[in-house]
Amino acid sequence: MVRLNEQTREEYVNHILQVLKENNKEQFREAFLELHPTDQMDIFSNLEKDQRQLVYAYLSAAEFAEVFQELEIDDQKRIALELEDDFIAEMFNNMYADDVADYLAEIKDAKAKAILSAMDKEDADDVKELLSYPPETAGAIMTKEYISIKARQTASEVVELLREQGPDAETVYYLYVVDEKDKLVGVISLRDLIIAPTNEKIENIMSSRVVSVEAHMDQEEVAKLIKKYDFLAAPVVTSTSELIGIVTVDDVMDVLEDEATEDLGEISAVRGATDVNVTAFTAAKKRSPWIILLMFFGLITAGVIGQFEETLEEIVLLAVFIPLIMDSAGNTGTQSLAVTVRALATGSLEKKGLWNTVKREFGTGMMLGLICAITLFIFVPFLYGYMIAFIVGVSLFLTLSVATVIGATVPLAINKLKLDPAIASGPFITTVNDILGLLIYFSIATSLINYL
Repeated sequence: MVRLNEQTREEYVNHILQVLKENNKEQFREAFLELHPTDQMDIFSNLEKDQRQLVYAYLSAAEFAEVFQELEIDDQKRIALELEDDFIAEMFNNMYADDVADYLAEIKDAKAKAILSAMDKEDADDVKELLSYPPETAGAIMTKEYISIKARQTASEVVELLREQGPDAETVYYLYVVDEKDKLVGVISLRDLIIAPTNEKIENIMSSRVVSVEAHMDQEEVAKLIKKYDFLAAPVVTSTSELIGIVTVDDVMDVLEDEATEDLGEISAVRGATDVNVTAFTAAKKRSPWIILLMFFGLITAGVIGQFEETLEEIVLLAVFIPLIMDSAGNTGTQSLAVTVRALATGSLEKKGLWNTVKREFGTGMMLGLICAITLFIFVPFLYGYMIAFIVGVSLFLTLSVATVIGATVPLAINKLKLDPAIASGPFITTVNDILGLLIYFSIATSLINYL
């Protein structure tokens, strides 16, 4: 199998385009099929429709399945419109059940049912089982292509079994041992199997301390567990410990990417609109609720300034530093928010402790405030006088100290409510800290107005 680098990619693409132009089926198959599926997908994605039609004619459904399952869902839906129904059914018969389930979950029910009815019954039943689990659970992302063995089998018998079933399995690095009722009782690595005596019973070389996940466990928790133990795969079991599938590390990588994208969308208040392929209307519809909510918070900010109108009229110079106070408060709070959400996502917060985390962020805010205040004390007096520098410096010190605590505690409180802490979005934290920062600033300025 050939893996392309940047230097050879263009050369291969040009060669494949040329053989397609010449309608040379044998040369195309020879060049295309020796590539890694990812490179096949990259090349296929850049073909025109008439060139893609030649690919469908030159490759079998089983061969094209390797390409199809590498595509993004939106691209899969577009390409499926170009394929014959029989070709689609045979292609799905040769794909992993979890990849088929991912696709069918994104299309209309009537079309999905038609595809399932055209597939082989055994393959269709596996896909239906995956679709029966709630989205974003272990059961929904697991694969059914795994190898299970019995404790009474010998090492040589299992090796022979691998030769037969290995090509159809998604991974063979771990073999799961089940009893007569298909309950998970042990696990053995491929390494241990190979070095074991050929007549050794599996029960003598397997590990009975198996880390498994329950079918309804949240996919993010599954990803954390696989990351914690450095697994290549984790077995999925029912509530009665019956082995029903495995979650592989490539599935976990997709989960982590999806969760990171979701958290980014939550923090930046653009959930559901992070995909650059969505229309402007869809993006606006997804973003507008937060924008409208923050607009009303902005009216509160304006109201705070209005409450100190007399102070501003008397000392107009105070208005110069409003953007400085607001920006510093918002930026510091957003930093604390990002740190806390990340700590919750990785589980490091549990090790550090809630109180220690809040205390650390408060200390960080105080130090940042002190650094900013000292900087202002050095430069501001030359332009506006020492009293203005004192008011702004003290206000900034107190504001940053409070802002970091707000940025840390809000996602922690949301997490306690069993909600995604990322919904404590950056714009929300920024606006709240803007309001508090202005209250602190004008309160100090009003109390010291006689000295200005």
